[in-house]
Amino acid sequence: MGLFTLCSTTLVGFIMVVLLPAFCTSQFTDSRATYYGSPDCYGTPRGACGFGEYGRTVNDGYVSGVSYKLFMNGSGCGACYQVRCKNPQYCNSDGVNVVVTDHGEGDRTDFIMSPRAYSKLAIVPSAAKELFACGVVEVEYRRISCQYSGYNVMYKVHEHSNYPHYLALVVIYVAGQNDVTALEIWREDCKEWIPMRRAFGGVWDMANPPSGSVTLRFQATGSGGYTYWVQSTNAIPQDWKAGAVYDSTVQLN
Repeated sequence: MGLFTLCSTTLVGFIMVVLLPAFCTSQFTDSRATYYGSPDCYGTPRGACGFGEYGRTVNDGYVSGVSYKLFMNGSGCGACYQVRCKNPQYCNSDGVNVVVTDHGEGDRTDFIMSPRAYSKLAIVPSAAKELFACGVVEVEYRRISCQYSGYNVMYKVHEHSNYPHYLALVVIYVAGQNDVTALEIWREDCKEWIPMRRAFGGVWDMANPPSGSVTLRFQATGSGGYTYWVQSTNAIPQDWKAGAVYDSTVQLN
């Protein structure tokens, strides 16, 4: 197993899974999870989604990197999952709800969690030590709706932006089961929407953006595959600044 020892589900754990109602087990997908190092047990601000400090602290640090199939070339950034460990000796039945902030591949794992998230799988603190010693655990997961009470969708100006020549944006606090699959800027002089480029992860950029306040719209794809546009007029002020966060005044379900 390389650096890690897999904590396998015992026979008792297998029997418990079989006895669960069919509607519950059908919602989950079997996988494996591990964790990454962190000096404060929170997430990393250098995750592949480009979230920066938001990626470290969102959801109180219960965050995770995910495999390529869940990362979806960046469309999976910001998605929320319930992940629960399958070993009842060490793990609680609820598991942990995590926000995707990074991409990472492990030993056939779909989730590489912050230590804070990984420890929440445990039934008691002493069991968390056992999970960390194992390194890799069998889990099951399902997509769930993100909930950000008190927050609208926000536009964060990425730190690499350079006013007024280069604008990079990240769409954060997207509630529900919605993936941001496109971002466009309105050009008043041309009377048309201009697509921004997905630079990497959840970061969208444009060289020589329109002057003045910026009207944006992003395309959201919901859990049923339904796609729609969400528009924010004058969402970014004329004198936008790198690192600043601006309120879209809208939120999704």
